[in-house]
Order: sequence, then structure tokens, then C-alpha cells
Amino acid sequence: MSESKEIVRNFIEEIIEEDIRNNKHQGRIHTRFPPEPNGYLHIGHAKSICLNFGLANTYGGKTNLRFDDTNPVTEDVEYVESIKQDIRWLGFDWEDREYYASDYFQQLYEFAIQLIKSGKAYVDDSSAEEISARRGVPTSPGENSPFRNRSVEENLELFEEMRAGKVKEGARVLRAKIDMASPNMHMRDPIMYRILFTPHHRTGNKWCIYPTYDYAHGQSDSIEGITHSICTLEFENHRPLYNWFIENLDIFPSRQIEFARLNLEYTLMSKRKLLQLVNEKLVDGWDDPRMPTLSAFRRRGIPPEALREFATAVGIAKRENIIELSRFENIVRNHLNKKAIRTMAVLDPLKVIVTNYDRGVEWLEVENNPEDPASGKRKIAFSREIYIEQDDFMEIPSDNYYRLSPGKMVRLKAAYIIRCDQFVKDQNGKVTELHCTYVPESRSGQDTSGLKVKSVIHWVDASHSITTEVRLYEQLFTKPDPASFETIHEIINPESLIILSDARLEKDMANAAIGFSYQFMRKGYFCLDNGNHDGKLVFNRTMTLKDSFSK
Repeated sequence: MSESKEIVRNFIEEIIEEDIRNNKHQGRIHTRFPPEPNGYLHIGHAKSICLNFGLANTYGGKTNLRFDDTNPVTEDVEYVESIKQDIRWLGFDWEDREYYASDYFQQLYEFAIQLIKSGKAYVDDSSAEEISARRGVPTSPGENSPFRNRSVEENLELFEEMRAGKVKEGARVLRAKIDMASPNMHMRDPIMYRILFTPHHRTGNKWCIYPTYDYAHGQSDSIEGITHSICTLEFENHRPLYNWFIENLDIFPSRQIEFARLNLEYTLMSKRKLLQLVNEKLVDGWDDPRMPTLSAFRRRGIPPEALREFATAVGIAKRENIIELSRFENIVRNHLNKKAIRTMAVLDPLKVIVTNYDRGVEWLEVENNPEDPASGKRKIAFSREIYIEQDDFMEIPSDNYYRLSPGKMVRLKAAYIIRCDQFVKDQNGKVTELHCTYVPESRSGQDTSGLKVKSVIHWVDASHSITTEVRLYEQLFTKPDPASFETIHEIINPESLIILSDARLEKDMANAAIGFSYQFMRKGYFCLDNGNHDGKLVFNRTMTLKDSFSK
């Protein structure tokens, strides 16, 4: 009798199951994914998406998609649309529950009025510099604002002037009145509203005062009846403020729970630094395949199911840690190996003339994917002229070199054994052509030659192949901890992108489709680029066949 495996729950699942047992919120589970629409989602967000939607799926609950759009200066509809596309690509659906913090601007304003009337919020005319200076440091108390004890009536009047657009930007803010001596800096009379004369992408010019993230977030959760507000550890110190607003407004008690965010080697997660990469054109946009954004992963050919598996595999913890890049790559490779169609692609072509071949064009059979018997087989052409890789020939071979060299033999994948008889060089001394002979009795699957060779190499037929551009991507940074460097310029990998413009692929690859994965034999996994290249085929390398750091 086999032993059943014990199910191990992470600490958030334990909290949820305890709440269900206690019938908290009538056993209802409601999570949310709350991105700020000020950039593209990255792999760190994928972990949060999978967690929030996954918990709701596991416990029969619901997940809202809510855009925390409280800063019109940095937000854009482009980001909103990209976020929705990314979530759908990952395989999740928020159904009809698409919300925005801006949906609640009127309610949040009324909440602010309520706090002013209860003496728990005040208008401060201090400058940003003065407010910062009076906050002090965590080891010593801050200093009360000279405007802290204004009357309720005066605060209401001044706040209404802010709302009516009668006050210039930076001249006033609305602050919560909490405790300027608190060791938690977030509790030292935090700013609730600031003045911004910037049109909002949804509300236009209706508002000129905007709630801060810390003020709007918890109340938005409460308005939506979110039972478990799950966020990353950097918000742990914000939780007392999150609770203070809910308690003092006496509204639905959403609970904030923090988990360790995803930190991955050789990867930046800072939106600010990712935006810097884009603005300084160190990459070709947010979806450059070297970026850690989900749109970049999609363009690079990373399967969404591999991302979901990775998000699950790294687990949910309370402590920060750094995940090895090789762990991510291995999961991606395992998925690609199962589904990627095999094909032959010569990235750095060297022409080979088979001097004794006079049979015109011969059609050979080769497997599409040995890992998937249902994928079938395909026909490939073989004739007098073929291409092999430049590095599959060496004029003066080293002791452990077993590919082509003068007088040596190799097997061509799914074809014949050939022997190099001579080679041709150009005026610069580069080998440009090989003259070889083939062994007719050595056809793959029908070999009666009795010859033994140590290497099998890939190739394509000259007249039945296409010329395409292939882009070889590597990690963008040379250091595993790019976030620890003050400037990113010093750690940019100069070989993070190599463009090969004369690669030769099997002719059928002219019909390659976006969204499909291909294994270029011996070279890695590739996909058709989804960018606009004026009709030209461009293939991006998704992943090498082995760990990037053990080549």
C-alpha cells in the first residue's frame, strides 16, 4: 500500500484555512491583484498574480483586478492595456471584476472629510522640505507641524479650496493626525492628499487633488470587500497605517498579509530602473527580450505555463531570498523540451559541396520531437550543396575535436556520413567552402557501411532553406545582483544581444507561427519574433540547451 503524501501549506494558506474554519467573513475568500499602471508587469508580478488568483481558485473565491491609479503624472492607458494582456497570457481571468482606485475618488474624498470632522486629519501648508525635516528619524521623535491644531472648520474650508483648484501645487497637503513620535515613520502624520494639476487617464480634469497610495489602498480593499489583501514584504511597515485608516473610518476590515517578493539573479525588479533602461535606450522598449517584463518573456518565447510552475516552485515565504537563474531556466527548458518542434538551423553557414552526389534532390525523414510521438515526422531535402556551421569544421583540429577536418568524417543528422577532402579559402584566409564525399551506404536508418564516426552534426540543404535573421539573447547584466549597483551602465552585458543576419533554416520554417516554440538542433530553443520587421522573419533565442553559466 502506497503512502499518501502530506500536503504542505504555506503560511498564507494556513491563515485562509483558519479563517474558513472560523467562518470569518462567512467563509468568503476574496483577493485582488492591484498593479499601479505606471509600467509593464515583470516576473515579480507574475508571482503575485499566480498567488492571488491561485488562492481564489483553490478556495472557491474571487480575485479582482484593480488598478491603483492615484498618480496621473506617471500613469498611462498603455500600461493598463499591457497589464490586462499579461494577466490573460498567464492564464488568469478576473471576469467582470475590473476596478480602479479612481472609481472611488468621490468615496475616498468623503472618507477624508469624515477624518477631518473627527479631528484625525488636517491641512498642512508646510513645504515638502519642511514636512520631511519635521518627520525626524526613526530613533528620535518628529516635530509637530505648526498647522496641526487647526480647527475642524478651518480644515474643511482649506481642504475644499484644494478640491476647487484654488491652491497651487505643493502649497498644501492633507495629512492624517496620528503620532509624530511613532517609531514607525509611516505613522508620523502621513500625507493623504496632494495637489496635482495633471489630467487623469480616466477622470480627466475632474480632480486636482489625488489620494496617496497609502491612503487609497486600504480603503479600496475595504470598498471591494477584499478579505485577504496580499502584498510583498516592503509593505509590512505600512500595515499599521493600513489598519489605522480602516479602524478610524469604521469600514470593512480587510486584512493585509505580506510575503517575500521574488528576487532573481541577474534581474532588476525596480520599475524606476527598468524605466531608465527604456528611456536611455539601453534596451529596445519594455518588451525587449532581455527585460524581465512579461511582455518581454512572451516575445522571447517563454511559455506561460513555465512561469506559473516557477511561481509555484519558488514557494511563498516570509523572508527575502534570491533565486538562482538556473532554476528558472531549467523549468523553462523542461517545458520547451516537451513541446518544441525540432528543426535544423545553421546560424553561421559554411557551404559544403558533396562532390560525388549526383542524385538530384533526395527526401529524408526526421522526427519532429522525440519527446512527443504524436508530433510525427517531416521530410527534409538533401542534395549536392548543403550548409553546416562554421565551427563544425577546423582546419587544424585539436586533440578532442571530433567534427569535420581534412580527411575526417562526421554523420549528417538524419542523412549520410561525409568526409572532408579539401577546402577553399578567400583572400582573407577564411574557409568559405568544403568539398566532401558522401558514403551512399551510410543513409540514416539504413546504414550498411560499417563505418563508425564520433560526431553527428546538423545541416540544411542549400536549395531548400531560407535565409533569416536570428537574435541570440543572454542575460542583460554581468553581475548576479544588479540592484546593488548605483549605476547600471557599468554592469550591462555587451554580449546580451548578438544578431546573426545570414542564418539558414529549413524551408518549412518560412511558415513558422508566432506563439510556437522550436528547438534549433544543438543551438537552443527559439521562437518567431512578434515585432514588426517589414515582413522579414526574425527568430529570437528563448533559451540555450544548457545552463547559461556552465557553457
